[in-house]
Formats: sequence, C-alpha cells, structure tokens
Amino acid sequence: MRQMEFKMERTGIIEEGEQVTVTEGVLPTSWYYTIDPSRAMSGNYELRERLKKTEGKVVKIEEKPQGYYVTVEFDE
Repeated sequence: MRQMEFKMERTGIIEEGEQVTVTEGVLPTSWYYTIDPSRAMSGNYELRERLKKTEGKVVKIEEKPQGYYVTVEFDE
C-alpha cells in the first residue's frame, strides 16, 4: 500500500472511506495528481515516485494551519 497526501481548499467535498480517482498532470521535470473532479491536488513528484494506480481510498482528512489535507491509499 502507498499513501499520498493531497491539499484541498475547503472541507466537505471528500469524505473518509470514499473511493477516488486521480488524474496525472505533467510538468517539465515532474508529475502531480488531482483528485477528480478537481477536489484536491498533490505536490510534485519525480519520475521514480509516479503512481502506478489511479484509484484509491481516502483514509484520513485533517485540518492543519496551512489548510485541509487528504491522505489517499493506493494499492501498489
């Protein structure tokens, strides 16, 4: 299992236990992921850190001083 953290701007748009699909975005030297449909976004990842699966389960939602963070678990 692999866990990845996503930042969301407001609460109530994703719930713990929910199955989600992510879309991969490409930058010149890295990749990022968005929980469809544009509900939360990951940080940037290098080639060796790319996801192999695009479906996962929300295991945790927490509020930090910087905003709301969603942890998604992928079966890799």
